[in-house]
Amino acid sequence: MDAGAAVRRARRAKGLTQRQLAVRTGISQPGIARIESGRITPRVDTLDRLLAACGVALQLHPAAGASLDRTQIRELLRLTPDERIQLLEKSSRNLAEFLAGIRSR
Repeated sequence: MDAGAAVRRARRAKGLTQRQLAVRTGISQPGIARIESGRITPRVDTLDRLLAACGVALQLHPAAGASLDRTQIRELLRLTPDERIQLLEKSSRNLAEFLAGIRSR
């Protein structure tokens, strides 16, 4: 995430100048300019204060794939191409049988 770009977008969307945002947050206008230009990276609490003054909430989310269990992926990658095809065929038959059982109910 580019903190400076996020602040600039939020500020502009709210229709505020850097000076108006400075008055609302107590952060100097030159400080806001340095953040928006990427010359400095704000601390999380500063970023939160700037965004909140623009009506935007800072939300943290787990990184994509952070909780992904890669065990099965590694096991599949150890298989030869022929073994993968055999596994696919078996899985396809199992799925067809499962669907047939559901349809017959």
